[in-house]
Amino acid sequence: MTDIINILPDSVANQIAAGEVVDRPASAIKELLENALDAGATSIQLIVKDAGRTLMQVVDNGCGMSESDARRCFERHATSKIHRADDLFAIRTMGFRGEALASIAAVAQVELKTRTTDAEWGTRVVIEGSDVKEQAPCSCATGTSIAVKNLFYNIPARRNFLKRDSIELSHIEEIFKRVALANCQTAFTFHHNGRLLYDLRADSFVRRIAALFGLNFKERLYPIEEQTEPVRLKGYVGKAEYAKRARGEQYLFVNGRYIRHLGLSAAIERAYAELIPDHTYPAYFVMLEVDPSRIDVNIHPTKTEVRFIDEQVIFAILRAATKKALGQFSLANELEFNPSTEIDFSPAPQGYTPSAPQVHYNPHYNPFSGSHSSRQSPSANDYRHFFDNTDATDEKDSTGTGIGNLLPDEPDPSPMPSGQASPICYLNRYIVTTLKSGIVVIDQQRAQERIFYERLMQRRASAHPDAQQLLFPTNCSFNSADSEMLTELLPELRQLGFVIEPLGHNTFVVTAAPTEMKDNELQPLLEQVVAEYKSNMMQRFNERDKSVCLSVAGQMAARSGKALKPEEMQHLIADLFSCQAPDISPSGKRIMFLLSEQELKEKLNKS
Repeated sequence: MTDIINILPDSVANQIAAGEVVDRPASAIKELLENALDAGATSIQLIVKDAGRTLMQVVDNGCGMSESDARRCFERHATSKIHRADDLFAIRTMGFRGEALASIAAVAQVELKTRTTDAEWGTRVVIEGSDVKEQAPCSCATGTSIAVKNLFYNIPARRNFLKRDSIELSHIEEIFKRVALANCQTAFTFHHNGRLLYDLRADSFVRRIAALFGLNFKERLYPIEEQTEPVRLKGYVGKAEYAKRARGEQYLFVNGRYIRHLGLSAAIERAYAELIPDHTYPAYFVMLEVDPSRIDVNIHPTKTEVRFIDEQVIFAILRAATKKALGQFSLANELEFNPSTEIDFSPAPQGYTPSAPQVHYNPHYNPFSGSHSSRQSPSANDYRHFFDNTDATDEKDSTGTGIGNLLPDEPDPSPMPSGQASPICYLNRYIVTTLKSGIVVIDQQRAQERIFYERLMQRRASAHPDAQQLLFPTNCSFNSADSEMLTELLPELRQLGFVIEPLGHNTFVVTAAPTEMKDNELQPLLEQVVAEYKSNMMQRFNERDKSVCLSVAGQMAARSGKALKPEEMQHLIADLFSCQAPDISPSGKRIMFLLSEQELKEKLNKS
């Protein structure tokens, strides 16, 4: 039988490895930045053109490489990080596989310039598709500059799979943030198409967070720190009130390496149980220090997944530390106040007799009088389209509609007519109201989301959408990537009633907003809209206007959640049943359910 097994050429093997290590520009940038850090750099420049398609360049002031190392670093499994198998259990560097540069050079045109401190001249190496085209002495600064040009130039199919520049740039920026957060004592700059996006100096962890996510972000965080035998942790967790509906600012590091770990992420999120609404997620920036011999980072080519020997113990410690921070610092904030000088604590004079408190009221005032309402409550016809399972031939009641057995008692024009049971707000989330044949339970937030969504969609279709001019313009600041994303979304937001103009330096001024909005809700709402758009960019790109509308409606509903007065609940019910689809929220969730009198009897009569 003829032999059929061949040894793959290095160029083919490198391209296969590149498929695991380099799937997009951001992957290559991650490897280049980590190599610069392992070289001891204290200052790193990242220069990108066309979201990495044309150029990705990393310049560092690290130790540099000798002439032979400059050539050898592009070989497969070439590394200075480990020398024997035992080193895998004591890893303190970022890279160690020795595949990164070989993989990048296999699918791009690479130019390397490097010089050590004691060398008079540096070395320049040019490689295209794993082939060395040039190696010669050159004049360059101490450290290393590596430029990756025309990624996937020799694999057109892979290049065609790259997404729009805005998407690829968002991935690059996410990688940059992870590396910059984990290395606060290193200065970073990031240029894209000649524009400076970030200029980060060596600083503290919290200042680095603020530099990346906005100066106002420091006000949203509580410090967290714990020193135990299996793990030492420190960092910051977000205040509960700033939890978002999309996962965004969630960063977990182990021994200076960014990781994804569902178990540890769940430990932090479970500490927020009963503090934040369902399907919302807190921000956190947490550094863990664990004995390298107690973890395994060699389970994934990108090294973002790890295994812990003491995983259950670390889970419990992390959860407890988060709960401690949330309880300790939120209580401290409430207790840190100055005694009011308006209250006199001096003893009463001798012989002083306090007078009994008096309650003054108008005995003729009737809050249910029709004169106090400028709006009518729902009529039977408002509900007809929802209760479409009724038969028009049913026995007519006093209203003559034929559906009186399912509808609420016909109300008077006043918000709460005398003698009619008013709706109640249960757990500040559900509205319960009576029907002639039972009760209906309405999810308040989902109902408001449906109402806001349909109003916004109507405004979107209008040539001049309704908007409320703000008494004082509100400035909203974002990080560089979110600023670019918000700029991209401005046409859709203007259609919904927002008037937003860029001021420069990643700051925008809002002069008008939908009538339901409050000034202090604008910054977090816009942040969430951008975050949700980024997370669903590909799925909803073809319907971007509806995606933005849905996101704004969801945020408006989430931020309007509060205990409603009976008349407010009746108004909400009226608004809901005037919607085109009152039973389903825009996100596809059920808004209400009907519990008939017969179902109540059956449940109560069950033995």
